[in-house]
Order: sequence, then structure tokens, then C-alpha cells
Amino acid sequence: MPLIVERLTKIYPDGTRALQEVSFTVEDGEFVAIIGLSGAGKSTLLRCINRLIEPTSGRVIWNGIDITAASPRELRKIRRQIGMIFQQFNLVKRATVLTNVLAGRLGYVNPWLSLLGYFPPSEVQRAMRALERVGLADLADKRADELSGGQQQRVGIARALMQEPRLLLADEPVASLDPVLAHSILRYIEELNRKDGVTVICSLHFLDLVHRYATRVIGLKDGIKVFDGRPDEIDDHRFKEIYGQEAERIGG
Repeated sequence: MPLIVERLTKIYPDGTRALQEVSFTVEDGEFVAIIGLSGAGKSTLLRCINRLIEPTSGRVIWNGIDITAASPRELRKIRRQIGMIFQQFNLVKRATVLTNVLAGRLGYVNPWLSLLGYFPPSEVQRAMRALERVGLADLADKRADELSGGQQQRVGIARALMQEPRLLLADEPVASLDPVLAHSILRYIEELNRKDGVTVICSLHFLDLVHRYATRVIGLKDGIKVFDGRPDEIDDHRFKEIYGQEAERIGG
């Protein structure tokens, strides 16, 4: 079932219009890049989709369910299938790598036992398989704050894997990493998309990464959707529409 975003608007209390009637549909299995300048509304859009931020108006429909109208109980069920990867990793720094990955199963296991740090052996095995997939099984007992930035983001991917997501939202997942690490992280996300069939919506800064990994691009400017198409359709005119004249001169 597609993800349908209908006239999504977010106005913050200070009057900032972060999103203005943004509409689009994402089909199963797409890898969609969200691009635009800082402040264009990329992070707000991703967080409105899973209601980490409450939209002011509009609807988000996924799997035939209106996420924007879901009750807290329904929303918890919906979020089980929506993984999230954050720019700043969002790990519990003093906890072990394994514990951080197990946090991806909090929507599935007994909440009281998980609060006490107990997870069934089957879930621990699942977490170790996720760590193996991102090449970190040998660091399971390390504290998260002992890892490099690239390693921490791989822990974030393993945590998202634990949800067995059908949709993955990645909010500038490589913005704080150097280009070599950026490619390694995006290759893991690409593998989830291509091998596991997970739909990906990922905000990115650099067009070379967009051209390499995305099958489709949505461009935002001042909270308004100004582009929706293939990466190879971003010519000089489209670039100017998304990033502005000054950015075009720099990019050119």
C-alpha cells in the first residue's frame, strides 16, 4: 500500500510555516530523497509522517490507515513498522551497543520486562543478527559512546532493522559523516531498500548522493514542494528552483 501525504501543513507556535500544503504519494519499494536548503522543512516532513511532530493540518495515510487521526494505541502499532534513523544517531550513549539495538523491539516485547533490561533470548539473537548485518557483532558489549560516528550510525540502522520495518525514514543520516562513511551508511540503507523491499524516505544534502542512491527526488523550498521527479531531471533550472540563485552559482 502506498504512503499518501495530503496537503500536509505545519505551523510552529512562533508562526514559522515549516510545511505548506505538501502533497505526494510514495509507492512501495521506492527510495525517495528529500532535498532542500537547511530550514526548507525536510526534518519536519519526516517527523510529521510518523507524528514525532504533530501536523497542523493535512493527512498522512499509510497502509490504508490515516496516521494523522490514529489514537495513541493505534499509533504505537503503526510505528512498529516505521523505522527512523537520525542525523545525531539518537543512541543511549552510556548503554551497550546490544542494548541500543534491542530498543528497536520495545514495541513488540513486554514493556515491564524491557524496563528492567530483560529481553527474551530470541530477541537477543535477533539483535545479534542485525549487528552482524551491519558488521558490528564484535562490538555488541561496547558502550555506544566508545564508537566512531560511522559505527554509531550503523547501530542506528541495526536498531531500525529490529522493527522489521516496511517504511524507513532517515533524517539526514550522513550529514555529520565524511564522504567515505556517507557512502558506506547509504549502502546499508540501499540494501534494505533493494533486498528487503523496505520503502525509504531519506533527506540528503549532497546531490551526488541523491544521484547515486535515490530513485526519486522531492525538493522543498520554504516548506513548499517545488520539485518531484527523477534525480536526472534536476537540471540547472530545477536546481535554481530548489536551492536558489546563489547556490546555483556555487554548484555550477
